[in-house]
Amino acid sequence: MLRLAAFAMLCCGVLRAGADLVLPFFNHAKSANLDWIGESIAESVNDSLASSDQLTLDRGDRLEAYRRLSLRAGAEITHASVIKIGQALDASSVVYGSYELLPGLVTDPVNSPANNPANPQSKGSLRITARILDLKHMRQGPEFGETGALEDLAAIEVRLGWQALKQLDPETKLSEQEFVGARPPVRIDAVENYIRGLLAASPEQSSRFFTQAARLDEHYSPPCFQLAKGYWEKKEYKVAAGWFERVARSDPRYLQAQFFLGLCRYYNGDYAGAEQSFETVAAEAPLNEVYNDLGAAQARQHKSAAAIASFTKALEGDSADPDYCFNLGFTEWRAAQYDGAIANLRATVERNPSDQEATSLLGRALKHDGPRPGDPHSENRERVKTNYEEAAYRQLQAELKK
Repeated sequence: MLRLAAFAMLCCGVLRAGADLVLPFFNHAKSANLDWIGESIAESVNDSLASSDQLTLDRGDRLEAYRRLSLRAGAEITHASVIKIGQALDASSVVYGSYELLPGLVTDPVNSPANNPANPQSKGSLRITARILDLKHMRQGPEFGETGALEDLAAIEVRLGWQALKQLDPETKLSEQEFVGARPPVRIDAVENYIRGLLAASPEQSSRFFTQAARLDEHYSPPCFQLAKGYWEKKEYKVAAGWFERVARSDPRYLQAQFFLGLCRYYNGDYAGAEQSFETVAAEAPLNEVYNDLGAAQARQHKSAAAIASFTKALEGDSADPDYCFNLGFTEWRAAQYDGAIANLRATVERNPSDQEATSLLGRALKHDGPRPGDPHSENRERVKTNYEEAAYRQLQAELKK
């Protein structure tokens, strides 16, 4: 029922309504070389909130709102525009603010001696100031912020994320120690390269920046996820799998990475590995598409009973999807469970009359004509899903908690 309701919410267009929005922080440092820091703060705070079970709107949502409102990304905007962006995305609150240099700070942090382990003396500090606007009650919260050495930017952002979480969810069960401990320090040059990758004008430029970020700090997940997505889109599944494997458990994109890792393994013929990945996702996000793909990985390993159970869960979540009907019917047909196969293959044809494969198999099931050795129509016909709708599931969870 939970998965069916999540699907209904997705279809009704209420996805992530009432989520938190984090805007890029405004550059008061009077140095264009440091513009990337505003985007970095937004990404870090958003990730901190998302990984702490807060519903958040992602960067793509925000950029779409800027486009609709004809606002230039990266420019400082008025308080009225902050409200308009939040309302355009139906956000419940907006986190925004600014940052500035304190005396003695260098303006080229990547090449600064502060990044040299042999010269640990900091060359200056950064001060970040933030506020949270509650759009539901049109009320602005108190100002809060963090100050620290620029080379410790990632740690500063984590502490700022903790303060934002405490304001948005005062009853969080996380302790500050747990929150900070789950987010290890990251080199500032790795952070800068990652953000410049997000802001780059071309996929080729983005890939170069992301690769450099991942090389500079091998434990830094975000560039690994972005690189994996790029290789996935190019159907280079083996390379993509290697990058998806590097996404850390603490990263809010971890389950999404595991889902696509499962698909990469599936396409590479590693069905046991795919099954493991899909099981990891299903344990925390029991989505229809996850159960469907789990069933496909199990079916390829001739685990008929397990596959039928997984396909049944997918179909229970969305009985209108013809692919779920087909996969269950096909697997039942291969297991000589003809009554179930006939019912589900017939349902497939009813939902998609042009599905010739389902029509053919239905005819064979009615005759109790089972699989034949060497017949290409008898094996490996499972249909996998590549959409991943975790956001709808999280939205439903949040609604049920109200």
